[in-house]
Amino acid sequence: MISDPRTPLQQLPVMTYEQMLEKVRYEGAYPTRERAEEAVRLVLAGLGRQLTGDERVELAARLPFEAARVLTAQIPDTQPLTGWAFVKDLAARTGASLATTRWDTGAVFSAVAALAGPDLPTRILRQLPSGYALLFGRAELTPPPERAVSIRRQARSSL
Repeated sequence: MISDPRTPLQQLPVMTYEQMLEKVRYEGAYPTRERAEEAVRLVLAGLGRQLTGDERVELAARLPFEAARVLTAQIPDTQPLTGWAFVKDLAARTGASLATTRWDTGAVFSAVAALAGPDLPTRILRQLPSGYALLFGRAELTPPPERAVSIRRQARSSL
């Protein structure tokens, strides 16, 4: 049987949900699997409220089924939050401190990035407002302000 080349191959997750929880437990230094699962559910639900389009669909396909279900059960917000506002929103929902919530987010996003591969997190970060790159463990590079660019151009032209 020959497969139709126009039909995309279904991407299977590279780790099980239990393996994902163990990765998050390790990254977050959580004492129990239950605490890691609590962080996964909180952060993926929050991400599900922020992410739309092809990136949302593709990420869900790469996550273990249980994690994908948490992500896709959320209706995306009409107004996306910055990375900092995302952390504050999650903290408000749980009553946890901002520091703890930031830690949880980083631990979960680390596992998500490992599952997503090298290109998808970059596309996800392009879609989201500023502040998420650091949560994914990446540097947030922003283009220089227009004024600084024009000053540099003037300086070069006078040389």
